[in-house]
Amino acid sequence: MMAQVSAQAVPPAIPQTLAQKLLARASGRAHVTPGEIVTCRVDLAMMHDSGGPRRVKPLLEKIGARVWDPSRVVVVTDHYVPAHDADSRRIVQIARDWVREEGVARFHDMEGICHVVVPQKGYLRPGMMAVGGDSHSSTGGAFGAYMFGIGATEMLGVLVTGEIWVRVPQTIRMQWHGRLRPGVSAKDMMLRMCTQFGMDGGQYQAVEYAGAAVSALSMQERMTLSNMTAELGAQVGLVAPDAVTRDWLLGAGVAPSDLDVDRWQSDAGAACLATHDFDAASLAPQVSRPHTPADASDVDNLNNVAVDIAYIGACTGAKLDDLRMAAQVLRGQRVARNTRLLVAPASAADQAQAEREGTLGALVAAGAELLPNACGACAGYGEHRFGEDTVVISSTARNFKGRMGAASSLVYLGSPYTVAASAIAGRIADPREMLS
Repeated sequence: MMAQVSAQAVPPAIPQTLAQKLLARASGRAHVTPGEIVTCRVDLAMMHDSGGPRRVKPLLEKIGARVWDPSRVVVVTDHYVPAHDADSRRIVQIARDWVREEGVARFHDMEGICHVVVPQKGYLRPGMMAVGGDSHSSTGGAFGAYMFGIGATEMLGVLVTGEIWVRVPQTIRMQWHGRLRPGVSAKDMMLRMCTQFGMDGGQYQAVEYAGAAVSALSMQERMTLSNMTAELGAQVGLVAPDAVTRDWLLGAGVAPSDLDVDRWQSDAGAACLATHDFDAASLAPQVSRPHTPADASDVDNLNNVAVDIAYIGACTGAKLDDLRMAAQVLRGQRVARNTRLLVAPASAADQAQAEREGTLGALVAAGAELLPNACGACAGYGEHRFGEDTVVISSTARNFKGRMGAASSLVYLGSPYTVAASAIAGRIADPREMLS
């Protein structure tokens, strides 16, 4: 008697983290496993004037190659603008010439910082694989895209082949419960995490930010989390897309048919390397001491430090939402007599909106000096670097020794709320006292 043959059972789906799902899609696989190396198709390659055309143009010429798909390349001038000397003029001109020669239409000249301009133009969408020639390219992870920074040699490979290999990372989950209190922001969350885990705390893995406090953040606040994942030492910083993501991208001109937010979520039961829990409601404003973001404490521990300059700038600290935070503190106030408040809005679009709604007027009325929409002092370029022995509190992501000016300058890091409060007080100050 023949044995009955049963239908073959369908194997259960393997739970995947968001990072795994994104890499599986990019590599044409059903699933991927942490530790394996996969070759991924690149949807978007972003460069700026500093690390872009001036680096890759001679390499492409040396091997006689052209860009694989100019429609997938974005170039932004933000480091060496406004050009103030012969060298900066030369570097910016290389970028302008190269995009014309290669047929790159997505060129944004002096419109702001690349990490802010690129999403504002609607170039990022959930599910994408993107690379950028800058360490803070991890900003794209706020939109549910796998985006990370690469060097010029890796960028050369992408520009020629349209592909890049990636070692599938483990995921570290940062779970923020509750809600942030007034005067506390995503920047404070990041400075706390950097201090708790150090600048290699991400161990070159993927970090996923989750929990009620993260879900309650605006899109630009989520960008701050993903941006400063670079300071944690991780490759990519992800926030699962949701209605906030969808609405923001629709406003940026992305077609509804190109927005699939439900698919890009970590599965229940997906294995993580570690999960860390935080109470957002108990978080106080944080300030990092010179010369590392990973040395922060509650603002009250540093409230006797006098400051010469309060600087609101950079991709992580001068977006529209950041300017609004500063305005909440500064409205009706004046900057201290011996302190300068410098404001460099992160993009021309954000500056224009801030002007329309009165946010910019509140900053200027308080005594702020407006600087160009560029990386400026944050990247150590331009005419507004900090002088010898200057004490600064800054909304930037980094405060490494000598990065923003003289090696003797002392740069503290804080949120736009805290920087604005410190400008009024002339010393590092708790913004919650002024908001109340």
